[in-house]
Amino acid sequence: MAAVPFEEISVQLESPNLRDRMVALASLRNLSAEDAVPLIKKVLDDESLQLRSMAIFALGVKPTAESYPLLVKILENDPDYGIRADAAGALGYLGDARAFEVLARTFYEDTDWLVRFSAAVSLGNIKDPRAHDVLIQALDSSETVLQEAAISALGEIQDIESVDSILRFAQSEDWLVRQRLAEALGNLPTTKSVSALKYLEKDQHFNVAEAARISLGRLEEKANQA
Repeated sequence: MAAVPFEEISVQLESPNLRDRMVALASLRNLSAEDAVPLIKKVLDDESLQLRSMAIFALGVKPTAESYPLLVKILENDPDYGIRADAAGALGYLGDARAFEVLARTFYEDTDWLVRFSAAVSLGNIKDPRAHDVLIQALDSSETVLQEAAISALGEIQDIESVDSILRFAQSEDWLVRQRLAEALGNLPTTKSVSALKYLEKDQHFNVAEAARISLGRLEEKANQA
């Protein structure tokens, strides 16, 4: 499909028809980040939450010098929790280490679990080891999804010190938690990780057992390369 000209997209983003604006925003994937971001900014305050969500995601995958401060402003000030969650997630896509403090503060202070979930996931995506304390605290959350996010993120940042803290989830009643544990342990090469993965490899749920098998293979490969 031929790329839509810049000027045509710009005009279409101002259409009163939501579908036109959504099609125009989707067309930005063919533009460079420098060309796309000025157009994305046109709909960051759109009346449609769905379009705003798409625009925020686009900021995360079209990084320019403006993307980071725009996302931080949205995360810290928008009244809609879904939009704040989108902004937290987009900061993770940017992979900008500056986001650590913003995401950590969001996890501690935001009152909505979805926003805190997105912040925890993004702390893993930016792979900043300073996230250790935040993620360890997230393990004690009453929200299972926050526990899942924290386990995954600790694996992403390769936090060896967290192994003892996450191993308690090998007995979780939620198979998704056990799967996240199996996946994370594949990034945490310790003898305890190997033992836990051999245990999880016998899990009754196929996804958990398969994740454990893959992680064991990953650890074995790392050991052979050492």
